Amino acid sequence: MSTLVRPFRGLRPTPEAAPNVAAPPYDVLNSAEAKIKAAGKPHSFLHISKPEIDLPDGTDVYAPAVYQKGADNFQAMIKSGVLIRDDAPSYYVYRMRMGAHTQTGLAFVASVADYDTNRIRKHEFTRPDKEDDRVRQIEALNAETGPVLLAYRKHMVLQNILMESARSEPLYEVKGEHGVVHSVWRIAEPEKIARITEAFDGMDALYIADGHHRSAAASRVAAARRGKSKSDSAEYFLAVAFPHDQMRIFDYNRVIKDLNGLTPDELLKKIRTKFIVAEHDQQYAPLSPTHFGMYLGRKWYELVIQPDLVPRKDPVGLLDVSLLQNNLISPILGIADPRRDKRIDFVGGIRGLSELEARVNSGEMAVAFALHATRMDQLMAVADAGEVMPPKSTWFEPKLADGLLSHVLD
Repeated sequence: MSTLVRPFRGLRPTPEAAPNVAAPPYDVLNSAEAKIKAAGKPHSFLHISKPEIDLPDGTDVYAPAVYQKGADNFQAMIKSGVLIRDDAPSYYVYRMRMGAHTQTGLAFVASVADYDTNRIRKHEFTRPDKEDDRVRQIEALNAETGPVLLAYRKHMVLQNILMESARSEPLYEVKGEHGVVHSVWRIAEPEKIARITEAFDGMDALYIADGHHRSAAASRVAAARRGKSKSDSAEYFLAVAFPHDQMRIFDYNRVIKDLNGLTPDELLKKIRTKFIVAEHDQQYAPLSPTHFGMYLGRKWYELVIQPDLVPRKDPVGLLDVSLLQNNLISPILGIADPRRDKRIDFVGGIRGLSELEARVNSGEMAVAFALHATRMDQLMAVADAGEVMPPKSTWFEPKLADGLLSHVLD
C-alpha cells in the first residue's frame, strides 16, 4: 500500500567513520571550496557529491566523467566498509544543534506520487540544468544521497515518539559546518514504525523547505523507471522532515552592482516616494516585516514601506522580498528579473551585515539591502496557494549534512 512516507534501509557510515564522511551539502560549496574541505580526508562525502575535485582542474562539472568518478568513489566506500547498510527498513531521528537552537526531525523516504500531486508542496521554480545534474547523479550512483529538507505542521504524537527515541545513545554524533552538531538514531521497532507512518498519513501536506531540484529529479527518475523494475524504491525519495515551529530561516539579503544611472541622492529621493527613510549611525538589521536596511555611501538607512503598498491577501506579494523587489529593485534600480540579471547578487544572512558592508566598500557593489527573514507560516501559505516565491527568499540554517544517510534504489 502506498503511504506518504515509509522507512528504508539506510546506507550510512560506521560510527568510527562518520566524522570524516559527513560533509556540507553539495550545493553550498563551489569546486575549489570543496577541494579544500576534502583535502586529507579520503572518506569525505565530497568525493561523491562533488567528484570533480578528484579530476583535473577545469573539468566541466557536468561531464560524464564526473558522474562516473562519483559512482566509483561511492562503490569504493561501500566495498571498504566505510559505508554500511542496515538490514531492515528503519526510520531515523535526525537532530541538529546550532548554538542554543535545537531541532529534532525524522529521516525517511517520501512518496513521489504525493510530490507529483502536490501533497508534498513546493514554493520555488527549478532550473532544468540543475534538475538534469541531480538526475544524472542519482542514475550514476543508483542512490539518492542528498536528503530533501521538509517541514510538517507540528504534531505532538510524532514529537513524543522522536523525543523518546532520542533518549538512547545515537548511532553517531558529528560536528559539521558552523559548529552544527548532527545526531542520528535508528528506529527499527515495528510498533513505532507503524505509529510514525500512521501519523504522517494523517497529514494534509508536507512542505519542501530546501531541495526542490533533488525532489524534482527524483520524480523524473521514478517516471523513467516505472514499469521497468520489480522494485518500487525509486517511487520514494530521501528526505528529513522537521516540525515547522523548529525550523529556522535566516534573512536572504541583496547587493546591487550599480545605481541604474542615479546618484546616491537621486536614489534616496526616488526611494522616499514609497518608503519612509531614516539614517542610522550604525548597522541596521530589520526587526520586523516591512522594514529594510540599506547600506549606501558607507551609511546605513532604515526603510519602512508605506502601508498602502502592502497587499493583504496575496501570500507572495506581501513577502518582504516581493515588497522590496516590486517597489524598489525593479522600478527604481531597473532589475526586473532577479533570477537572471547579473547586476544583483544574494547574501545569506548567516554571513552577517558586515559582509554587505564589505561588498559595497570594496567597490564591487553599489548598494546593499538587509531584509527581515521570511517566516515558516509565510512559506506554507505560499505553497498552500500553489504559488512560488521570488528567487532567494529563504536561507535555512542549520543545514543537513551529506553522507550521514543515503537511499539505495534496489
